[in-house]
Amino acid sequence: MDIRGRNKISSEFSVSSMTDIVFLLLIFFMITSTLVTTSALDILLPKASGKTENKKATSVTITKDLVFYIDNKIANEEILEQDLLAILAGKEEPTIVLRAEEGVPIEKAVKVMDIANRNRYKVILAVRPK
Repeated sequence: MDIRGRNKISSEFSVSSMTDIVFLLLIFFMITSTLVTTSALDILLPKASGKTENKKATSVTITKDLVFYIDNKIANEEILEQDLLAILAGKEEPTIVLRAEEGVPIEKAVKVMDIANRNRYKVILAVRPK
C-alpha cells in the first residue's frame, strides 16, 4: 500500500512574485520622482561667483514687474516688514534669502535689506553662478 500523498511540495523558489514587487517599486519611484518640483519662482538672477544654499531661510523674491514674494506667496510691498516679522518671529537665526531678478531697481533690494538690518536678520543675496 502506497501511503505517500498525491501532492508533492516543490522545494524550488519562485522568483516571479519577487519580480512583480520590483517592477511595482520601480514604477512607484518613477512616478514620485517626476512629481518632485522645486518651490522656486522662475526668475533670472544676476551672475556672480559663489552659491546660495540655506534651506532654513525665508526667501524674499522681487521680479522684474516689481512684485514681491515671500516664500512663493505674493506679498504687499507696504506691509512687507510686518509679514516678515510674523514669519520670522521666534526663529533662532532668522535669515532672509534675497532673490532680486536682473533689472530690478536697487532701491527695492535695499528696502528689503533695510528691513533686515532694522530687525537684525541675516541677509543672503541669491545669485546665479558664472
